[in-house]
Amino acid sequence: MYGYGSPLSVPPAGTAGVPAVPMDLPKNLFRYGEQSLWSTQLFQGGTVVANGTFRLFATQLGRVGQGFTNALTIAETNIKNAGRIPNGVAYDVYGVSAAFFKADAVNDTGDITTAVNDVADTDELASTLYNACLSWDFTQTQVDIAPFSLVGAGGGAFGAVSTTQNNTSTGSLQNGNGSIWLYRKHPVALPGATTFSILLRYGSRAAATGTNSTAIRVALIGYYKNVIEIG
Repeated sequence: MYGYGSPLSVPPAGTAGVPAVPMDLPKNLFRYGEQSLWSTQLFQGGTVVANGTFRLFATQLGRVGQGFTNALTIAETNIKNAGRIPNGVAYDVYGVSAAFFKADAVNDTGDITTAVNDVADTDELASTLYNACLSWDFTQTQVDIAPFSLVGAGGGAFGAVSTTQNNTSTGSLQNGNGSIWLYRKHPVALPGATTFSILLRYGSRAAATGTNSTAIRVALIGYYKNVIEIG
């Protein structure tokens, strides 16, 4: 018996009803860091996109590519390793968003600040919504995600255009008609050193881009995770 107040009041580990204490503690812990990754494709004015495939996340910050003639800045991408997840970490994707922007020049010399609020820009936005889709591209496998119309911008005004006088409109249109495309139960896991990209693919009925440049930015919402060795 083990009397109250006795040094033996707690039965030793391994006796009936008392689980054995392991001799070794876990050596590894996972550390998580939520972060979004984004990448942008620029189309010069009048670009034919029908049946075209354009690769995002293929150009890193500070380099030239994806339709741009000047180096990509933080507004266009935050990828530091072009087309791959760095060694030593993994990235799990649970959301994808895509946004549509217009520039005020034909090429990569203007500001990407123009509101989508006239007939030509609205028609171009509609062409992208109804004729484009997003797909994953891995080393040997392509997996379709969804039509562009389902992959929302994750915010922004939509359907907010009013005419104040002849040929003058105010407001902005954006693809806010669809929410962020979510991998709710099963995130897409990108292990360290994984090579990947997102393909922006257009069908045969897509119209050419408008007079001024068009930018489409895709963002991945997810988290980095890596293993911390302890002990």
